[in-house]
Amino acid sequence: MEDKVLRKLFLGFIHIHILHHAQEHPIYGVWMLEELREHGYNISSGTLYPILHSMESDGLLLREERNVGGKIRKYYTTTDKGMDILEEARKKAYELFKEIKD
Repeated sequence: MEDKVLRKLFLGFIHIHILHHAQEHPIYGVWMLEELREHGYNISSGTLYPILHSMESDGLLLREERNVGGKIRKYYTTTDKGMDILEEARKKAYELFKEIKD
């Protein structure tokens, strides 16, 4: 039960991480999985890829396919809408952090 609750809570944080990194530079799934693991999020590709697709469908990410070593790799960048959402999320996260830090 507790794992389920934490998972739901952390999914929002994962979305923010994705928007943040995709704003800095184009990201792809395996790289994002490794980045999230460095921050303590142990999610599978079966969780991440549907999130990326959903964020693309919602207009938050733009996908570009590139040929890398003979394979197609999907890179994602943050759209203008995604940047607006990220900015709002940063404000909300900052306010929340100030409130709960003690």
